[in-house]
Amino acid sequence: MSSPVPDRSRSERFCRVRRNRDGQLVAENYGACTFCAMDPIEKKPLYHFYPGSRIFSIGSWGCNFTCHFCQNWTIAQQQAPSTFLSPEAVVDAALRYQPENIGIAYTYSEPGVWYEYLLDTARLARLRGLKNVMVTNGFIEQPPLIELLPNLDAMNIDVKGFSEGFYRQMCGGSLVDVKRTVEKAAASCHTEITTLVIAGHNDDPSEIRELARWLAAINPDIPLHLSRYFPAYKMDQPPTDIRILQNAGEIAREHLRYVYLGNVGGYESHTCCPECGQIVLDRFRRRSLLQQGKMCPHCGTAIAITGEVLFV
Repeated sequence: MSSPVPDRSRSERFCRVRRNRDGQLVAENYGACTFCAMDPIEKKPLYHFYPGSRIFSIGSWGCNFTCHFCQNWTIAQQQAPSTFLSPEAVVDAALRYQPENIGIAYTYSEPGVWYEYLLDTARLARLRGLKNVMVTNGFIEQPPLIELLPNLDAMNIDVKGFSEGFYRQMCGGSLVDVKRTVEKAAASCHTEITTLVIAGHNDDPSEIRELARWLAAINPDIPLHLSRYFPAYKMDQPPTDIRILQNAGEIAREHLRYVYLGNVGGYESHTCCPECGQIVLDRFRRRSLLQQGKMCPHCGTAIAITGEVLFV
């Protein structure tokens, strides 16, 4: 079972990264890097953006949500040890990993509260020919989002549930704001969606169907990743039954062309043709079966992939 919903004190709402210093709002986490690594692009998860590539991934600390089930709570919900890295240092590091590396991913904790640093680094990275990827909860005001979007090549946005009640009670946020971000992002850059499915909280079939219908109205080619919950942070209820995840996947596929199940070791995460069902990207063998023009070799259907397929 999950722990009782706490009284959200004023201090709990703070993202903890900004301070009023002599009348000026200062970003205390600017350049504070808690973790960096070369990751497969699929780990973000992005399955339709340069499949098979790797990306230099960095993260800081802090978050503007207080999700009870936070999977990265040790950096998102507390101030973790960090090392200062200037935007120039991060871009130089990313370039050293080329040609294996396609760019920089801002991830692990919530990059939206790293905004000033994210924007400075993304602008510099773009000038140096690197791709920029943001993995985010999507809870951001529209003016900063609009300023940021021209510098982003891809986003994975968490849609944590599809009810305002879930967002208020479990995340301390707002669904309507996240939906607005998804709509803006999908019109600007490659966009994929992740939902962590938690039994008894956001797994109602009607909500899954509503989520899938809404995404399909934006673009039915948007990939949806339905991930399995495991106990973390303030929640200790058992992991989500895989059958619940499978049922959610079947519902979502009624409306979306590409639906994946995550955190389910042993289950395939291949990309299949939405028309004939044949595997076109085999992620276990790291093999592409696509024909020239990213077409299904069996029926000729175009597969929605952004960028080169880099499986080797």
